[in-house]
Amino acid sequence: MNKRPAKKNVRETALELLETIDKNQSYSNILLNHAINKNQISDKDIGLLTELTYGTLQRRMSLDYFLQPFIKNPRKIESWVMHLLRLTLYQMLYLDKIPDHAALNEAVEIAKKRGHKGISSMVNGVLRNVQRQGVKQISEITDPIERLSIKTSHPKWLVKRWVEQFGYEETEKMCELNLTAPTQTARVNRIKATREEVLAQLEDEGFAAKASPFIPEAIHSLRGNLAHSDAFKSGLLTIQDESSMLAAYALAPGSDEIVLDACAAPGGKSTHISEKLGNTGKVIALDLHDHKVKLIADNANRLGLENVETKAMDSRKVQEVFAAESFDRILLDAPCSGLGVMRRKPDMKYTKKEADLLHLKKVQINLLRAVSPLLKKGGILVYSTCTVDKSENQEVVTAFLQEQLGFEGDESLKERMPEAVQSLVNSYELQILPQHIGSDGFYIACLRKKVQ
Repeated sequence: MNKRPAKKNVRETALELLETIDKNQSYSNILLNHAINKNQISDKDIGLLTELTYGTLQRRMSLDYFLQPFIKNPRKIESWVMHLLRLTLYQMLYLDKIPDHAALNEAVEIAKKRGHKGISSMVNGVLRNVQRQGVKQISEITDPIERLSIKTSHPKWLVKRWVEQFGYEETEKMCELNLTAPTQTARVNRIKATREEVLAQLEDEGFAAKASPFIPEAIHSLRGNLAHSDAFKSGLLTIQDESSMLAAYALAPGSDEIVLDACAAPGGKSTHISEKLGNTGKVIALDLHDHKVKLIADNANRLGLENVETKAMDSRKVQEVFAAESFDRILLDAPCSGLGVMRRKPDMKYTKKEADLLHLKKVQINLLRAVSPLLKKGGILVYSTCTVDKSENQEVVTAFLQEQLGFEGDESLKERMPEAVQSLVNSYELQILPQHIGSDGFYIACLRKKVQ
């Protein structure tokens, strides 16, 4: 009879996750959920597993800087051993609850189980030397860009780029915040209930949540995953970051209008637009992949929304399917580098390249060219991304406006925004940095098609 493979403990699971993320360049948030289910991690250990995995990923460059003096030839060390050393050093330096000796002993046991005696001896030696001698100070780095890069584990090219775009102080705030766990936020479906009613129901269910100070229909989770609540299952809530809720505010659809959401999965913005329409009119939600389109439809059904129509297609080909000037409003939440969501996907810091941004810029402009003829005269086109980089944001919109003389920036954008974010609006644009309201980084440009 075949034995079932032994379940891995929390640290073994974290190590396996770090290896898989590195090897496959897969997103950590997806793999973490899979690992929790596969290894039947208990509720009390999920928090530790998340902390170990995300924390080690978040601070990888700092950890390598600290380990470097203690490792003679890092290139000869197998990748899983480097991950084990980082994981253990993270516990020793950043987690007060775990005694150094416990973290160290477990690392040696894992090394024995997975490797030979030489590996476990090396792991033991490196970690005991760190424990005895302490780590070198990041403050010793004289170049301010490199120092911030190592201190916050952001690649040097990205720190340099952000300092040029936002200045050192704002870049430092953004990089520091990217090391912290994001707050889970949710949007109340105001077709079904008020925010106060939903907060009361969540309290009855044993969750702790509070009203957002920024967005009237948003709530912040203080304890518990709101996606596991009955309020979520019965369609009173959508899990969504607050910054992306602002896209529907910028669009501000009126009753019975026909709206196109050109890159819609998983449907957070489509369903928000539908709710703002009060279940009138129609939202046509497009995405390239069938399984993603199904997600949008499933979300709309859960929320009890009947005015969302989904279609799997490449949005660059919309003119082959829809007539010119057939939509009152269009949202293009364009594919982007995702540099605004690094707190959720910390592994992204080590896989993105500067050249990726140039390629994306071309895709984004082509999408704007494709969808813009479908907008009625006087209609609103909202371009949004979950990045903070100017090449994908302001530069794309400026290039589009210079090319398409039938469009202009809509300077009434500020009036439609929630009061708490109005001061961040600059003419027809809004760039949210993570430190502004504690959300993801997000960009919105609001454009109007000229009547004449």
